[in-house]
Amino acid sequence: MSEQLITLSGGVIRSTHRVAMRDGVRLATDLYLPVDAHGPLPVLLERTPYGKDAEARRERSVADPRPLRRGEAAARFAQEGYAVVVQDCRGRFDSEGQFTKYLGEANDGADTMAWITGQPWCDGSVGTYGLSYAAHTQTALASQRPQGLKAMFLECGGFANAYRGGIRHGGAFELKQATWAFRNAQNGINHDDPAAQQALAAADIGAWFKRLPWTRGDSPLQWVPEYEDYLFEQWERGSFDDYWRQPELYAAGHYAAFDGVAVMLLCGWWDPYAQTTTDNYLGLSRRAPGQARMVLGPWTHGERSVTYAGNVDFGPAATLDGALAEDYVRMRLAWFDHWLKGRPMPQGQDAVVRYFRMGGGSGRRTPAGRLDHGGGWHTAADWPVPGTQFEPWYLHANGTLALQPAEQDGVLAYEFDPSNPVPTIGGSITSGEPLMTAGAYDQRTHENIFGARLPHGPLAEREDVLVFESAPLAQDLELTGPVVIKLWISSSAPDTDFTAKLIDLYPPSADYPQGYAMNLTDGILRCRYRRSWEQPELLAPGEVAEITIEPMPTSNLFKKGHRIRLDISSSNFPRFDVNPNTGAPEASAGPRQTAFNRVHMSPGRPSQLLLPVVPLRAPLASAPGFGHPQPDVGHSDLNS
Repeated sequence: MSEQLITLSGGVIRSTHRVAMRDGVRLATDLYLPVDAHGPLPVLLERTPYGKDAEARRERSVADPRPLRRGEAAARFAQEGYAVVVQDCRGRFDSEGQFTKYLGEANDGADTMAWITGQPWCDGSVGTYGLSYAAHTQTALASQRPQGLKAMFLECGGFANAYRGGIRHGGAFELKQATWAFRNAQNGINHDDPAAQQALAAADIGAWFKRLPWTRGDSPLQWVPEYEDYLFEQWERGSFDDYWRQPELYAAGHYAAFDGVAVMLLCGWWDPYAQTTTDNYLGLSRRAPGQARMVLGPWTHGERSVTYAGNVDFGPAATLDGALAEDYVRMRLAWFDHWLKGRPMPQGQDAVVRYFRMGGGSGRRTPAGRLDHGGGWHTAADWPVPGTQFEPWYLHANGTLALQPAEQDGVLAYEFDPSNPVPTIGGSITSGEPLMTAGAYDQRTHENIFGARLPHGPLAEREDVLVFESAPLAQDLELTGPVVIKLWISSSAPDTDFTAKLIDLYPPSADYPQGYAMNLTDGILRCRYRRSWEQPELLAPGEVAEITIEPMPTSNLFKKGHRIRLDISSSNFPRFDVNPNTGAPEASAGPRQTAFNRVHMSPGRPSQLLLPVVPLRAPLASAPGFGHPQPDVGHSDLNS
């Protein structure tokens, strides 16, 4: 039953409803309809934990950098002839029930779809949209094969496999889940507990991270047990079991349910869901050719209308606005108009894969103080890009990367002290503030880097970081696609981590006299999972084991004179939890010990960096009629 009816400017009516789920819990739901609607309409649906009419920080454009409220975006879609539904997830804001992050969204989404398709204003065709969590809710409901679902617009989310990326990565736990829980427990809870709110507001998240590990009842979430419980449940479940196969966390196990649904996948290279995006494309495009499309830009989480990520600028073509569509609203409308209304796709917007190849800029410092790295847009008929050659670059004991494997046995060793982890400097992060921020940065510590210690300086100078560099490149080299690092390792510990970071190393210049070590992508592998995600196995004393590290995909033009650099270490904190090196169960609060870790390089143990090399092509010109995007409209990497 409608509780409110409000006429908005622009000829749109909003009504608020309480939609009952199968267990009787009612979810707060806003419906937007055009005033002049005649008969049923196609429907667009967004399900969010961030407030159905709250400001959406990423819902903006170059022309208008002011973030829209979700209701404003919904009203714009309604003005174009859609019925639009925006709903608060269970236990958030005005919805009833208890919130458990990610879980329960499959049933709630399916029940909401059943309610929608039973309404007189629905013509039987439904499209879903949303960023991050609102993308996860889409794949969750799609797993239930709901009647009426015709098209989806997934941005920066929709877990292909949350165990492999988004919650855990390479067996390690992504600590953005802790910073997200801490921030979101302070707002949006649909019950009144002023004491808990006061205690949360007074907590110092940085101090809590410095005193890790935590336990239940002794964490920054102790005042909100429902948030603490789900965080620890994710953290403690180190093995890939049935928990991780739930539909909300594992779209890859439910791709058959997506048959017949057109799916647009949009993400950034500096986003923790870049691999989820490419995995979903591969899983869906192989089942339903012609109905999956993918766009990958040089963006942090949802920041598609700025030209930079972190401290690196990619040029005026880097924004979605003006390069891919007029703006984000128009890009989504074109997708849904095509699949729900049968209209032709605008010129340039129906390419199967569109990706931004970073690199090729001047290398100078911009007026805003960022590295001018440059880049441009490309299209491809598939992913990986047809014609890709996976080229091994071998690690050598003298610290070089070369196309020839080592001819003699070599070992490099370092001491990994879990009480002094390597600090995180950029990367594929979201929701990490105030402790970590996403994007590309010179890999040097300074006073504003969480966990950095004096004396500040390049990470390459740390004794627990192994650095491997190519010779200066004799010609330009494009890498586009998945990056893989295969290492032969050993350790004094029964379990430890190995990290890998791919870097575009600029030569010294007038603006950067010491050069610029620009991070491109990185990953981690917890050794107990080296053979199996399902059945962990500790290292035996003296064992030399082969491990594989799979960072996020990327696309970059290494210019002539630059070097390819690979950094190997055993921590990246606070992006990932720190291994205690004891073999203790995940999330344990027991003792820590130093590990002595080794990387082996020999003809029989060819540790290597496997790079996706693509034939060089000139970037596309901006799509006609979209104008010229402007740089630097502001940046935020808060929760989404």
